Amino acid sequence: MSAGQTLQVVLSLLFVVGLLLAAAWVARRNGWVRQRLGRANLKVLGTLSLGARSSVAIIQVEDSRLVVGITPQQITLLQTLPAQSQANFSESLNKAVARP
Repeated sequence: MSAGQTLQVVLSLLFVVGLLLAAAWVARRNGWVRQRLGRANLKVLGTLSLGARSSVAIIQVEDSRLVVGITPQQITLLQTLPAQSQANFSESLNKAVARP
């Protein structure tokens, strides 16, 4: 095998590896690949968009439900709900954001 052929094989291999890495990055960036969070029992029960860049979500973490506000800058805990509550998302959200 000549030096030119070896160089061509190496460059082709680097190109294929680069394509694989780019495809993995795009898949992860677009949410096509989900990452495991170890042993944490975390589940998103529902979300509600409040505008172009903010939303409210109910997240179940082990034995409790958390109502969180989400913006591009931060995530804020709004309310903690008991896990036994079988109410649907809209009822839970209304209860969490209701003013006394």
